[in-house]
Amino acid sequence: MITKYSNPIDLNGKSILITGGSGSFGKHFIKSVLDRYAPKRLIVFSRDELKQYEMAKQLGQIDQKVLRFFIGDVRDYARLEMAMQDVDFVVHAAALKQVPTAEYNPFECIQTNIHGAENVVRAAINNNIDRVIALSTDKAANPINLYGASKLASDKIFVAANSLSSHRRTRFAVVRYGNVIGSRGSVVPFFRQCVAEGSTHLTITDPEMTRFVIALGSGVNFVLSCFNRMKGGEIFVPKLPSVNIVDLAKAIAPELPHEVVGIRPGEKLHEVMVTADDARNTLELTDSYMITPQFKYWDDEPYTEQQVTPVPDRFTYSSDSNNEWLDREQIQQLLRNSEAL
Repeated sequence: MITKYSNPIDLNGKSILITGGSGSFGKHFIKSVLDRYAPKRLIVFSRDELKQYEMAKQLGQIDQKVLRFFIGDVRDYARLEMAMQDVDFVVHAAALKQVPTAEYNPFECIQTNIHGAENVVRAAINNNIDRVIALSTDKAANPINLYGASKLASDKIFVAANSLSSHRRTRFAVVRYGNVIGSRGSVVPFFRQCVAEGSTHLTITDPEMTRFVIALGSGVNFVLSCFNRMKGGEIFVPKLPSVNIVDLAKAIAPELPHEVVGIRPGEKLHEVMVTADDARNTLELTDSYMITPQFKYWDDEPYTEQQVTPVPDRFTYSSDSNNEWLDREQIQQLLRNSEAL
C-alpha cells in the first residue's frame, strides 16, 4: 500500500540535504534516493552521532563522496549554512515531535521547531538553494498543543520565505500529512509492546478517535512529487485514508479487550489537515489538496500535471468525515508493509 505519486523530481547529479536525516523519514528518504537515482551528494544533517553511525552501517559500503554525514543542529545557523554549500534541494525534517515532551519543555520546542525553521530559511536563501520542502503535520491545523502550534508557525515561516528570497531562485513549500504508521512515537509500537509483554488488555484513549495514516514510503514519494510540482508557497496535503483507533487495536491484537483511559492533554479526538478557514485558498488535485499562499508573489497559472479545482466553501478535510477508511485487513497489510521497511 505504498502510493506512487506522479511526476517525481529527477535527482540524478543533484546535491540534496535533509535535516533530521537520521530519523524515520530521513532514513527511508535516503535509501529511496540511493535506490532510484545517482545523486552528486546526499547529506544527512542531524545531531545524533549514534543514529548516524548505525545508519551508515545499515546502508553498507556507500561511496562517501556521495553520502555525507554532518553532525549539526538546526538551532546552529552557522553549521547549517556551512552544510548547505553547493546544495540544490533541501528537505527539512528535523523537529521535536512528541506532544507531551513539547508541553513539558516549551522553550526547547520553540528553539528547534520555530527558530530552527528560521535558520533553515536564512541558510537556504544565502546559499541560493533551488528548492526547499519542509515537513509539517496534521497537528499544525487548528492546533491545541504546543507541538502543533510550533509547526503552524514553522509552516508560516516557510510560506512567507518566498517573499524573502525576492529575486533569488530559492523557493519554499510545505508538505503536511498524517500519522506515519508504525513510526516511533505512534501508538502502533506501544500496542505491539503491550502484546509482547503479555498484557491482558490494550489501553485506548477514546473509542471514537480517528486518525489519518500514511505509509513511510508514500510520504517519501509524495515529497519527491511535490519537489517537481511546487512553485513556492504551497502547503501540499496528500489524500489519505482514515482509521478508527478501535479498528487499529483489533488489527494488532484481535483477542485483547480494551480499557478506555481518556484523551491525553493536548490530544484531539479527530485530526484536520485542511480547515474551513483554509478552504477559500485550497485547490483539489487528483491525489492531494493544495493550500495556496495569499502573498502577491503567488503565480496562479494552472497546474497542467493534474486536474485542479477549488474546494467548496467551508470545506474541511478531517479524519472523521473522510471518504476513505481502512478496515482491519487493510490495516494489517499496511502494518506488514511498515515492518518490511
